[in-house]
Amino acid sequence: MKNSIIKALLIPILVIPVLFGCLPHSVLAASAAEAEVVQWGWEFKWSMPTTAQENEGGGWQRLDSLRKLPDRRLKANEAWYRTIVPDLPSEASALLLKKVYGERIAVYLDERKVYEQSRGYMYDVSKILLPLSPDDEGKTLRVQIVSEKERDRIGIGGEVLAGDYPTLLEQYVKSNLDDLILGSSMVFLGVMMLIPALFMRKSHLASWLALTAVLTSTGILILTYSPLLYGLFNRYGQWFLVMFDAALLTLLPSTTFFFEKTVGAGYRQLIRHFRKFQVFYSAFCLILLTINVSLHDRIIGIYDLFSVKMLGYLIIAQVLLLIASSVYYAVKGNRNALIFTLGFAVFGLTVLVEMTCYLASGGKYELFWWKWGVLGFAVALIAALGLQFAENHKQILVYSKELERFNTELQRSEKMEIISELAASVAHEVRNPLQVTRGFLQLLQKKSASKEREYLELALEELDRASGIITDFLTFAKPEIEQVQLLDLAEEFRHIEGILNPLANFNGSKITSDIPPGLYVQGNSSKFKQAFINIVKNSIEALHEEGQIHIWAYARDGGIAIHILDNGEGMEPAEMARLGEPYFSNKTKGTGLGLMVTFRIIEAMQGRIEFMSEKGLGTEAVVRFPEPSSETGPT
Repeated sequence: MKNSIIKALLIPILVIPVLFGCLPHSVLAASAAEAEVVQWGWEFKWSMPTTAQENEGGGWQRLDSLRKLPDRRLKANEAWYRTIVPDLPSEASALLLKKVYGERIAVYLDERKVYEQSRGYMYDVSKILLPLSPDDEGKTLRVQIVSEKERDRIGIGGEVLAGDYPTLLEQYVKSNLDDLILGSSMVFLGVMMLIPALFMRKSHLASWLALTAVLTSTGILILTYSPLLYGLFNRYGQWFLVMFDAALLTLLPSTTFFFEKTVGAGYRQLIRHFRKFQVFYSAFCLILLTINVSLHDRIIGIYDLFSVKMLGYLIIAQVLLLIASSVYYAVKGNRNALIFTLGFAVFGLTVLVEMTCYLASGGKYELFWWKWGVLGFAVALIAALGLQFAENHKQILVYSKELERFNTELQRSEKMEIISELAASVAHEVRNPLQVTRGFLQLLQKKSASKEREYLELALEELDRASGIITDFLTFAKPEIEQVQLLDLAEEFRHIEGILNPLANFNGSKITSDIPPGLYVQGNSSKFKQAFINIVKNSIEALHEEGQIHIWAYARDGGIAIHILDNGEGMEPAEMARLGEPYFSNKTKGTGLGLMVTFRIIEAMQGRIEFMSEKGLGTEAVVRFPEPSSETGPT
């Protein structure tokens, strides 16, 4: 389910850049072909606040270009621009001022005011579309820009385009449409991610909500950064700035918290400590923001100190800390850290390239691709979270299988314990009567006729078989290994082969072995032989004509492994699951006690046994024992 959720989120995020990434540039290119940069001989002057009529005095200076803002004079808070409107290309013409920096802007044609905008909040970038008609030809166009806030920039800081009104209107609307599309999409995804959060485990909920906060706050940042939003909804500009600051103060600790949950808490818990400080600092700034809005910007200086200047240093510290921590974890093999590092590198490289272009062009280049860098970083965060979910799901499956195996072992152990107690009790109670009965039958056999003696021999054979079964019961009930010593595997299997080779040859099969010298295990020689004779004997009985059994052993990872492989009938998975159970056997006359005793002997020697088999292809038994310590070397 979680994998499908991740895919559902990744698809729209990856498709959006393809659909809209190049749209604004193509629109701009098409519009630029039909519009031209205004070269009307612009003039500029600094002034105190006046009207258009009062500003006809001297002090004007001619400008070669509008691409660079004039250097602000001390305490000057008003700038004037003027030009003469030449012949217009059509009846429906317009002028597009791409970037005007100021809080109050007024445009005059001669003495008539044709445009006015006033902002009481600290966002000073405007984009102005001014309709013109043929009657405006030859008139003096004046632009008054006032900025009472303590800012360095004031004036027209970008190109001024002239052309058909429909063309410039299309450019005016679409030039920042990518901001609205990208920002709205990320906010929408963040809100939609709250739905699966209702059904999510607590172990995944924290990182999921952190990613939700990162996507939502990033989308709000992109939306409220766009000049188009302030141009279309100027009256709500103050609330857009509040949303921008709140989103930024949410994004920073959310990103750190997401890193902590998906990658790690950092070297000596640095990420966790820094995140706690960020939460406190963001809460403090949000309180200042609320107070400043309530007091109508009366503490704007204090608020700017903490939310702009000091926060800038905090952001730099966060970036450096996250980069260092992600590299630290990536070197240690953490794949989430590697994904985080790549995503952060995409974002950082995008910003670096754009800032280089901006500085190299003298401020002409418009920052655009940083938003897609943010998107790439967001995709990396989603990929890191998806990878964590996949790894957690995989770990749960492993734990589930381990739990199932332990549960099976526990049930088997409990069952064997009950059978063990019962077997010991029955064996002791039955063995004595059997021995007495056998003695009387032997006496009767000596005094009986030949026909009766034959029946008595059959009875004695069955008594011996019953005695063997009782012996197996006793071995199963009490598999304690007495007289423990170091056993040379090569020597032990040489004896085992000597015992079983005649049986194998009788069935047309053969036994081969590859046991290198110097392999030892601790145990009792008699019990060891009994266990492996049972295993090899079962393999012989499962062979067809020209069957083969191969035995080999080796030391690895602090243990000794012994393999017994045959090419016999093999077993189904259901049959393998019941191996070692009493009275389960694939042989027509088998009781299953032999293999049950084998399991108990191997367990008593601190070993373990497992079988791998495929029907019709054969069976492989693997027995593993701990390697003897060096203090108990061979004697």
